[in-house]
Amino acid sequence: MATHLSCGRVNLNILREAMRMELREFLDKCAGSKAIVWDEYLTGPFGLIAQYSLLKEHEVEKMFTLKSGPLPSSDVKNIIFFVRPRLELMDIIADNIQREERGRFPQRDFYILFVPRRSILCEQRLKDLGVLGSFMHRDEYRLNLIPFDGDLLSMESENAFKECYLENDQTSLYQAAKGLTTLQSLYGTIPQICGKGECARHVANMMIRMKRELGGSQNQITPVFDTLLLLDRNVDLLTPLATQLTYEGLIDEVYGIQNSHVKLPPEKFAPKKQGEGGKDLPTEPKKLLLNSAEELYAEIRDKNFNAVGSVLSKKAKIISAAFEGRHNAKTVGEIKQFVSQLPHMQAEKASLANHTSIAELIKEITTSEAFFDNLTVEQEFMSGFDTDKVNPYIEDCIAKKDPIIKILRLVCLQSVCNTGLKQKVLDYYKREILQTYGYEHILTLHNLEKAGLLKLQASSRNSYPTIRKTLRLWMDDVNEQNPNDISYVYSGYAPLSVRLAQILVRPGWRSIEEVLKILPGPQFEERQSLPPGLLKKRQQGENKVILVFFLGGVTFAEIAALRFLSQMEDGGTEYIIATTKLISGTTWIKSLMEKLEPPPF
Repeated sequence: MATHLSCGRVNLNILREAMRMELREFLDKCAGSKAIVWDEYLTGPFGLIAQYSLLKEHEVEKMFTLKSGPLPSSDVKNIIFFVRPRLELMDIIADNIQREERGRFPQRDFYILFVPRRSILCEQRLKDLGVLGSFMHRDEYRLNLIPFDGDLLSMESENAFKECYLENDQTSLYQAAKGLTTLQSLYGTIPQICGKGECARHVANMMIRMKRELGGSQNQITPVFDTLLLLDRNVDLLTPLATQLTYEGLIDEVYGIQNSHVKLPPEKFAPKKQGEGGKDLPTEPKKLLLNSAEELYAEIRDKNFNAVGSVLSKKAKIISAAFEGRHNAKTVGEIKQFVSQLPHMQAEKASLANHTSIAELIKEITTSEAFFDNLTVEQEFMSGFDTDKVNPYIEDCIAKKDPIIKILRLVCLQSVCNTGLKQKVLDYYKREILQTYGYEHILTLHNLEKAGLLKLQASSRNSYPTIRKTLRLWMDDVNEQNPNDISYVYSGYAPLSVRLAQILVRPGWRSIEEVLKILPGPQFEERQSLPPGLLKKRQQGENKVILVFFLGGVTFAEIAALRFLSQMEDGGTEYIIATTKLISGTTWIKSLMEKLEPPPF
C-alpha cells in the first residue's frame, strides 16, 4: 500500500513557505545583529517552520529561553522577544528589560513579537510596568495552522478545549477561522463547508464574515479543497478517552509526542560493546523526530501495533539481503553502484534499529497484565457491556491508588458510554476519588462535569447503543493485520468522529439524521460562491479533497483512521487533517485538571 503522501494533491509546503516569508520580513525590520528570547512553548512549533539556518541568515546570533533575572550577556544590537500573549510572561519581560537598562550595556533595541496575535491586555501590562516605550517595534506573527506533516496541520493551542467548553472563550475559534482564511488565500475558496457542533458553527460564521470583509479581493485560485468538515470535539468525547492502539498512538500514549519529537529511555539505544558489561550507559533521553520523511515510519505509524512486528522483520531481511549484495559486486561498475547506495542503506538500517527498540519498549507495556485488564474494561464499555453500575476493576484501581488520570479516563469513558451515570454511581466514584486522591480534585471533577465528560444521566434512556448500532462503532471481527475498516485503530472501536467523515462522503449525512439529532450541537452546510471559471470539473480518477478540522483536539488514532480512508482503493477521497491541538487521553484530561495552590501559611 502506498504511503499517505503519494497521492497528495495538496502541497502544504506552500503554507510553510508563506510563514517563512513573514518571519523573514519581520527579522529584516530589526537591522543588525540579533538575539531571540523565546517563550519556551514556542520553540517546538517554530522548529517545524524555520530551521536555525534561516534565522542565522538574518543575523540571529544568540537564542535564549525567557526566564526571570538578567538576560545572558551578548554583544548584539537587537533583542527580540518571541512570546504568547500571556500576562505572566509580560512580568518576566519587564524584569529582563529593566535589568538590561540599569546595566552599563551599550544601547540595545528591543522588539516584541506576539504569537499568534497582539494583545491589548499584554501591552497595557507592559505600559503599567513602565517598559512599553522601550520597544522599537511591536508586532504579531500569525502562527495559526502549523504544517506537521504532508497531510496534517495543528494550531498547537494547548488550552483550546478548556477555553471553548469550560470558559466560553472563543479566542482559539477566532484563530482557527483566521488560519482557514489564510489557507483559502493560498489554496483557493473552499466551495462547501459542513459541520457539527456549536464551535463548528461559530468558526464557519467567522470564516464567511472574514471573507466578506476582504470585499472584492476574490482570489483567482482554483480550489484545492472540495469540502471543509468542521467537527466539535464534544460531538465525540468517547474517542480520546480510549487507549489508542496504532504504533504512533501508543508512542504518544506511553511517551508523549511533542512537535513531532519523542523522548525515549536511553538504555535501549546504547550501542552494545562486547565485554563492557553495560558501562557508561547514556543518561540523556534519546530524542527522535517522527514524521513521514522517514520511509519506515511512514509505513508503520498508522498500523495497529499487532501488525508492526511482521513489517519490521520483513524489513530486516530486505536490508540484510541488500548488505549481502556487496559479495556479489565483482566489477568496478557494480562496486561503484553498491557504494553509491550505501548511505541510503545505512540510514534504513539505523531507522530499523530505532523502531525495533521503540517496538520492544512498547511491547513490554502492551503485554503486561495491567495493560490488558485496562483495555478489557475499556472495550466492554465501548461495546455496551455493564456500563450502568460501579465497575469492580475501577474500584480496585482506586484502592491500589493507580495514577488518577487512568481513573478519570475510565470513569469518564463509562459515563460517555452510558449517556451519563446514575446518581448513586456518580456519587460513589466522586467520593472514592476525593477520599483517595485528595479534596483538591473537586475542581477537576467539576470541570469534567461541565465539559460533559462526567455527568448525571438525565433520563433513564441511554442513547449510546442507538449511536453505536447506527454508526457501526463496534466491530467484533476486526482484522488488525489487513484491515478493511477504520475500527482497527482501536481493535474493534471505530472512532465516531471519523465515521461521521466517512458517511458524509458516502452515502451522505441525510442517511443518519436521527443520530445527528442525538449528538450535541447544530448540524449545518454552507456553500461559498466561486469566481466564474474556477469551478473545476474533476478529471477521471481524480480524488476529492476534504479538509477535516477538529475543534478541541484530535488523536493520532483518528488521524490514522482518516489516512486509512484516504488509501482505500475505491474511496475516491483524500483527507487532510487540521486541529487546534494534537492530543491523547492523558494530555486532554490533564488540560482539564485544576491545581489548587497550597495555603501561603
